[in-house]
Amino acid sequence: MLIKMNLYPNIHIRSLSRPLWGLKTAVFWFFLLPAITLSHYALGAERPPTKVVVDIVRQTAVSQTFPVIGRFVARQSGVVASLVDGPVKEVLVDIGDRIEKGQVVARLVNDRILANRDLLAAELREKSAALNTAKAQLKLTMGEMTRLDGLRKSAAFSQARYSDKLNEVAKVRSEVMEAESSVVRARANLKLASIDLKNAEIRAPYDAVVVRRHTVAGAHLAVGNSVVTLVNDRDMEIEAEVPSNRLAGAVPGRSVEVMLDAGKKISARLRAIVPSENSLTRTRPVRFSFDRSSLGLLDAIAANQSVTVKLPIARADRVLTVHKDAVTAKGNGKFVVVITDNKARPTKVSLGDAVGDRFAVATGLKQGDIVVVRGNETLRSGQRVTFEKPSG
Repeated sequence: MLIKMNLYPNIHIRSLSRPLWGLKTAVFWFFLLPAITLSHYALGAERPPTKVVVDIVRQTAVSQTFPVIGRFVARQSGVVASLVDGPVKEVLVDIGDRIEKGQVVARLVNDRILANRDLLAAELREKSAALNTAKAQLKLTMGEMTRLDGLRKSAAFSQARYSDKLNEVAKVRSEVMEAESSVVRARANLKLASIDLKNAEIRAPYDAVVVRRHTVAGAHLAVGNSVVTLVNDRDMEIEAEVPSNRLAGAVPGRSVEVMLDAGKKISARLRAIVPSENSLTRTRPVRFSFDRSSLGLLDAIAANQSVTVKLPIARADRVLTVHKDAVTAKGNGKFVVVITDNKARPTKVSLGDAVGDRFAVATGLKQGDIVVVRGNETLRSGQRVTFEKPSG
């Protein structure tokens, strides 16, 4: 049985047997489908530009900070040690006492030191007398030699006697020099004894508060033994352990806000970043100075008291930023679609901290770049786009 079909207006098929007709239909679609597919891609390449929403990469004022826990530290604190050996006679201060520089905090028994000083003073007088004797002998010997020299042209002159007197003068001069050295040594020993006597009174090296007593009356101290521990609470700084990846805003000389207990705020200045990192916490010590006397805080703070430092996130007051909606994540990287000559150009970027609804830009973009913030997820590299010119 023959069937006559007309599938398309321009294609005529004669009456064929059913098997032959099926074979020709299959061959027809085999060649037609690739043509349709190629035509589809050709039309896609010529499709109109994609409409997107864009924004401009620009400089943004940075006022954002992040909190770091810090503490007050005394610039002067430590142990006051004994400078001489001896038993403790009395300790004159107690824990909590406020003392001034030079104030006596403890006394050692100084009887032996006094006796030793008197002994050395007598030795100095003895050496001084010996020096005077040697000088007098030198003067006498020099006079005799001068008289012998005056007889040189007379018959009474003796060359042998004159030579002996020259040797005697040299000997006496040597004795004078030896006596002078003995006097210097005796004077130095007496000075050392006087220093020991002075150091038997242990004094505060700076204004401070006593926070610990290490000895009592009757104890024996050797050189270097601890007497008291002092903290100068009138000369304080703030120290904070800042993560090393958060040091971008840590600029020496920069002012920061510090929060104390009960909402009290003070202003501090970043003095130094200590170049020593904790390998476990990945933090570095940062020191902040402040004017305590002008803040009415003379008795309001203590060493190791906790504070919160608000550290800026960026080094400059204005940083280059890009809108958050422009950033897409692909794999381990961050990408932004930049518009160049009305064509999409995906660009890998390195970003910093968030600044409101924007990110700080480290690398990859420059000021004035136009980036896509809507429709960027489906754009291909080189794809043509259309957009309204952004404001700003």
